[in-house]
Amino acid sequence: MAGHGTHGTEEDAAAMFEPASWEERYAGAEKVWSGNPNAQLVAEVSGLTPGTALDVGCGEGGDVVWLARQGWRVTGADFSANGLARAARHAAEAGVADRTDWWQVDARAFAAGGRSYDLVASHFLHPPDGGMVEVAGRLAGAVAPGGHLLVVGHAPSEVFTQLSESHRRAMFLAADLVPGLPAGFEVLVAEQRPRTMVRDGVTVDVHDSTLLARRTA
Repeated sequence: MAGHGTHGTEEDAAAMFEPASWEERYAGAEKVWSGNPNAQLVAEVSGLTPGTALDVGCGEGGDVVWLARQGWRVTGADFSANGLARAARHAAEAGVADRTDWWQVDARAFAAGGRSYDLVASHFLHPPDGGMVEVAGRLAGAVAPGGHLLVVGHAPSEVFTQLSESHRRAMFLAADLVPGLPAGFEVLVAEQRPRTMVRDGVTVDVHDSTLLARRTA
């Protein structure tokens, strides 16, 4: 939900947390993201037995496509209809349309509604003012017994000099999310992991806040 561009005012920055901004961003012809799976998803899920998965904030569907190729039956969820349309197109191009479906939903109002999944994942959702703590708790409600919750986001860093104060406050440490989990979850990983990324042609070192928890009951 948090964009990565430069914003002139806090009002401009606040708009980047809302669906309309992302509908516009995904309306163009060019891809916004690389299409490659997120590093922590590959690290944590490669050893799991494929089952059903939910990717919340799926954007253009890079993680959905990767999961489907590993044998998972995947639901991609996002609050942008344009993003979901792109994701569905990419899944079809990758030959995994029969293993995917789509759900338009705002993570801030997410409710499982009786659905459950062996894996619920979310990468780089950053609702404002510490809102990811509540979102993580909402997502946990969709994890089936014995299943896993994986939440990854940007750790606070001075590297992100182009971001507004609102976006900085939206970043989190993995341990910040743990109090938001309901009873019956065992935390397997709660740490910041180093990763190298390229922004505007410059290589920078960042940290991914990574929370992995398993539902035990």
